[in-house]
Amino acid sequence: MRQVPFGASGQTVSELCLGTMTWGNQTPAADAHRQMDMALSAGVDIVDTAEMYPVNPVKAETVGGSEAILGDWNAANLARRGDFLLATKISGENGSFVRPGELITGKTLRSALEGSLKRLKTDYVDLYQLHWPNRGSFQFRKNWTYDPGGQDKAETLAHIEDVLAEAAKLVAEGKMRFFGLSNESTWGTAQWLRVSEARKLPRVQTVQNEYSLLCRMYDTDMAELSVNEAVTLLAFSPLAAGLLTGKYQDGAEPDGSRLAVARATGQTPDLGGRLSDRVRPAVAAYLDIAARHGLDPVHMALAWQQTRPFAVSTIFGATTSAQLEHLLPAAGMTLPQEVLDEIAAAHKAHPMPY
Repeated sequence: MRQVPFGASGQTVSELCLGTMTWGNQTPAADAHRQMDMALSAGVDIVDTAEMYPVNPVKAETVGGSEAILGDWNAANLARRGDFLLATKISGENGSFVRPGELITGKTLRSALEGSLKRLKTDYVDLYQLHWPNRGSFQFRKNWTYDPGGQDKAETLAHIEDVLAEAAKLVAEGKMRFFGLSNESTWGTAQWLRVSEARKLPRVQTVQNEYSLLCRMYDTDMAELSVNEAVTLLAFSPLAAGLLTGKYQDGAEPDGSRLAVARATGQTPDLGGRLSDRVRPAVAAYLDIAARHGLDPVHMALAWQQTRPFAVSTIFGATTSAQLEHLLPAAGMTLPQEVLDEIAAAHKAHPMPY
């Protein structure tokens, strides 16, 4: 499996990253543990989770469940803990599921990490990430109404210094190794980098943002920052919540799928704003490219990410180990230039399908 730079750390990680957000909800523990074995055997060496997982739906009574399942695997496989980078995240302000109403601070960073370590049954995490900024984010379709007018720059910079100072202590104590962001903007990432450099505090190694053939906001300012500042993208939703598999075309809604579960529970029945009048023609364009070139659309969507000018480790989530087995052959695949040219044309024709 190809390796990509892990920020400016001097280390590398695999081009594919195992995601865990369905573990404990749609994915039972036994299958999740099977996925760990399969992924590591295939060369995946980074695994991502979060204290708020599982999702679809998110419930206060289930938060931490994905970490606990991963923790049970860690406890049963102590000799393999060094075989992969373990990444998790602290939740910021939220409605009701994790520390309701609390923003991320140095204090909550420590308490949240220590809670994750207990559930993960490990002494340290390799990458600790902020799940979303305190000041808000334009990710998850909030870009259509995003208004940063109420932000206070001095408050943001003080927050950054507070969190990074505590992160430095946690690194010194051996509880975390590297620091990362998620759902972040170019300006925000630049401020974290600037403060870390000025104060000699832990620097941002990764940003976990949505990125797929259908969601390419990362391609401009964030791409430039990633290249020049050695910040690696951990790309989530590379299959656009399943849209790029083609399973939802022509109004299909397979039993047990994310869409079916979302509609049944009432949470994100439009796949987090991804279902729109424009998305099905865009998906059809990419499915057509794959079909004409004899490619599996899942493999094409994942392999395409390694053609980008910045370092990417793509987070894939498999509800079942059978789906994982289907996904893994994308590793190491090289797409012909003709396919890349057609993808570029499809992107111009369908630039923002949701």
